Amino acid sequence: MSINSFLIFLQHEKRYSNHTVVSYEQDLQRFEEFLNENFELGLLDAKAIHVRSFLASLIEENLSESTVGRKISALRSFYKHAITTELRADSPMALIKSPKIPKKLPVFVEDAKMDFLLDNDDYFSLDFSGRRDKLIIEILFGTGVRLAELMGLKENDIDFYQGTIKVLGKRNKERIIPLHAELVTQIKNYINLKLSQDFDNKNATLIVTNTGAPAYSKLIYRVVNSYLTHVSTQSKKSPHVLRHSFATSLLNRGADLNAIKELLGHASLAATQVYTHNSIERLKSIYKQAHPKA
Repeated sequence: MSINSFLIFLQHEKRYSNHTVVSYEQDLQRFEEFLNENFELGLLDAKAIHVRSFLASLIEENLSESTVGRKISALRSFYKHAITTELRADSPMALIKSPKIPKKLPVFVEDAKMDFLLDNDDYFSLDFSGRRDKLIIEILFGTGVRLAELMGLKENDIDFYQGTIKVLGKRNKERIIPLHAELVTQIKNYINLKLSQDFDNKNATLIVTNTGAPAYSKLIYRVVNSYLTHVSTQSKKSPHVLRHSFATSLLNRGADLNAIKELLGHASLAATQVYTHNSIERLKSIYKQAHPKA
């Protein structure tokens, strides 16, 4: 079984996201190169001792537990599929344990800081790039979509009558997210401004570059990092921070956890429950400030 046939299985049968498929491809290629260089073996010939040797080399590179854990997941999936397709009788991953990954609280930006940023017109220019940059921040904070989901949005995914947006999430699952009235107006204005640009490269992708090409991930990262610098001193200023901010804001205002799960497109409630820790920490802070015995 080749890596490509396994990736096709992930994409079309397991319906994994493109991001996950690419990550698994890179992980498997790296293990394949390791086996070839050190043992002159192919992927289907690997044993547990070879996997352990590979993991030891990763640890020597000081890779994080989460990175090593993802590579282990990729290998587990590959060899499980090899057994299913009768290319192997057993898996070299059977005795391999994944590293314990310490749970981290989601990093988020407080509502007051986001309001200050988005309500301050001095930060955003009135030209196309300025309007686009503001819309990027508004959509990420106003809907909680992932970076890949934002990049995949088309103009016809917006239902202006219903005030909703259709998002294609992980494993190609569609979900509908409501938009607040101000965001609907901003999207309308942005699309009109986009149509008025003299782009040679016109397409239906919602977020585009200054030349009309579909926006790429580094552009989105750069935009988010640049503007969050105005209101936040925390080191992490990624698009995912705005997703965390969206979820934390809803939870702090009493939104039902199951509703937040649906809005975020989580497969299970366990993934959403991590945000309750932020809410508890907020309550502790208020308690310490307000209670006379605290």
